[in-house]
Amino acid sequence: MLSTFIIALREGLEASLIVGILVAYIVKTNRKGYLRPLWTGVISAVIASIGLGAFLTFTSVSLSDRGQELFAGVTSFIAVALVTWMVFWMKRTARNLRNELQGKVDSAALSGPIALAGAAFFAVIREGLETSLFVYTNFQTVADVTSSAIGLILGFAVSITLGFLIYKSAIKLNLSKFFTYSGVALVIVAAGVLSYGVHEFQELGYLPGPDAFAWDVTSLIAKDSILGASLSGTIGFDTTTSWLQLGVYAVYLGSVLVPYLSKPRVKTAVNA
Repeated sequence: MLSTFIIALREGLEASLIVGILVAYIVKTNRKGYLRPLWTGVISAVIASIGLGAFLTFTSVSLSDRGQELFAGVTSFIAVALVTWMVFWMKRTARNLRNELQGKVDSAALSGPIALAGAAFFAVIREGLETSLFVYTNFQTVADVTSSAIGLILGFAVSITLGFLIYKSAIKLNLSKFFTYSGVALVIVAAGVLSYGVHEFQELGYLPGPDAFAWDVTSLIAKDSILGASLSGTIGFDTTTSWLQLGVYAVYLGSVLVPYLSKPRVKTAVNA
């Protein structure tokens, strides 16, 4: 539940803030007639994102056991790559996001409602498709699908509520800290998804060492137990973890978190 809650909260709030910025700018510039094409674009992006999730699910269940393992492994790697790129993208562009989105509204408004709907669609679809893919791969790593689904719904509910309250100026949220902390949480979840993808490829024989375990604690912690499910869904802990899984997990965390948490270098002018 916690992992899907984190994913939905982070990605949902990003999407909510994007929509809030677009709506606020349209209202502020007295272009309320453009709200309809804006919402058309937003709703279309949401439907497309749900469609991707449904496609991934139906495709997976229609495959053979070996095909499911290959599909799960490949989608896991793609999801981790997208999430990693997105957390760095948000860190880099967060300060200028408002100006960038407002510039897109101005440009699209000159071309008409369809262009504005397209601008809204592409602004939201990036978050939606990433969320669908990451949620799908995360669902493959957890033991209790029901609790994960509840976490997903709660995460979206909280993110939409926060986005609305921020838009109405009812609350103030330190977005810089929120995105930093939630980004770290997402990276940890992504590390678990990456480890799961490695495991699937080991089972297929594409990677070595499937039985070379760093630990095997199934006799102490059952995979479908509350503790096992909680650890699996939050930090990607597997009761039977190979040395390759552990190595990839550790290398990914170190190579991503160190640059992500480092402060940008401040350029200083040198007097000649």
